[in-house]
Order: sequence, then C-alpha cells, then structure tokens
Amino acid sequence: MVLPPIDAKHADLEESFRQLVAAELAPLRRFARTLTPDSHRAEDLAQSALEKMYLAWPRVHAGRNPAAYLRTIVVRQAIGESRRAWRRERQMHAMPEQACEDSTPSALLRLDLTRALATLTVKQRAIVMLRYVEDRPLREVAETMGIGIGTVKRQSATAVSKLRRALGEGFVDGPPGQEVPAPPAMRLI
Repeated sequence: MVLPPIDAKHADLEESFRQLVAAELAPLRRFARTLTPDSHRAEDLAQSALEKMYLAWPRVHAGRNPAAYLRTIVVRQAIGESRRAWRRERQMHAMPEQACEDSTPSALLRLDLTRALATLTVKQRAIVMLRYVEDRPLREVAETMGIGIGTVKRQSATAVSKLRRALGEGFVDGPPGQEVPAPPAMRLI
C-alpha cells in the first residue's frame, strides 16, 4: 500500500508535534505520577494526553503554551477518573516500589512526601505540583486547571496546610542545611 505524499504544511505540523513530545514527555510523565500513586496509570494518563493533543494539534499548535494544554488534559483526566466509584475503591496511600527498598535519607524523604501528597485530592496535588514544583504563575495554573485565580490560592493554601499536618512539625521546608528560625513568641496585650 502506498501512502499519499504529505504536503509541507502537514510535515511541519508533524515535526512541531515531535519536538513538543521530545521536550515535554519526561516532565509530563513526572507530573502525571504526582497525580496518581499507580505508575502504570500515570503512564496511561501521559499517553492518553499525547493522543488527545495529537488529534487537536492542527488547532492548538500555534497557541500560547501547548505544554500547559497537555497538563490541562492530564489534570482533567485524573480528576474525572478520581470521581468514578471503581477508582475510589483503591487505596490512595500506595507505596512507591523503589522507595521501599531504599533506606537512604533522600529516599525516605521522597517516601514521606509521597505519603503526604497522597492525603491531598487530585486537584490539590495538581495545584501544588504546578505552583510549587514547576513554579508556574497563578494565572497559568488557573488556566491549566480551568478555575479562577482565587480558587487556586484557596486550594493551594488548604493543600499546603494539609501537607504540613501530614509531614509534622519536624519537617523542614527550606533548603537542606538551612536552619529554620523558631517562630516569635506570641504575646497577649
């Protein structure tokens, strides 16, 4: 069977999509892994997002931020699946396989963070990852999530509060080796 020749426009679209995949596949997989404790499900989320992006590529390739569009697809899929009854039956506190075997301080820290993130909803995990890990601006997070800026602020404050409770008082959220000053004493006047 002989395929019809691809014109220059379609070849350019194909090439730009390949470049997007090359640049965004690894970060997209990492992002998807933060939304679900199941690494296989995370791979499925990333793959499905790329498939949907490929179908929409002629329409969205010239947009402002195709990478944000990819994350939007992943977030919406993950939230949609978390609402299904059969997904809620699975425990969210699944242990990452590699962290159980490794007892180095960095592996234990990852395990603590993974457990703490598992206490958040899918939407809260997505906001935390976009805001604090990927360092995205509020407006971009709001657009990616399809919610208002105020909702992003409220959800991120709630999520950070839950994380602090889950990680405990001894958890240092600054750079390694940096001493955290004690909070000033409160005085009643």
